[in-house]
Amino acid sequence: MDDAATDRKQVSDEQRKFGLFPTGVEMYQAVRARLRALVCGMRAARRDAGMVTSEYAMGIVAAVAFAVVLYKVVTSGPVSAELQNIVKEALNARM
Repeated sequence: MDDAATDRKQVSDEQRKFGLFPTGVEMYQAVRARLRALVCGMRAARRDAGMVTSEYAMGIVAAVAFAVVLYKVVTSGPVSAELQNIVKEALNARM
């Protein structure tokens, strides 16, 4: 064995002795924990998928309510008359 290989073996033995280099079991546990976290994250994302529909529904209800209020305001007497005056002035404007 050459000197570089001996140095690598000594470093890896020292790392294992002091817990700096994971053993096969530690590596397996780390990989398994990481995969478990990824799978749980994917499951959590799927559970939240139903909330998107309810959020869209609430947004549509709010938009419709706003449209109804705006329609009532615009079709009221004073506002309607003022809008008609604005349009008439714009059509009669000289260029």
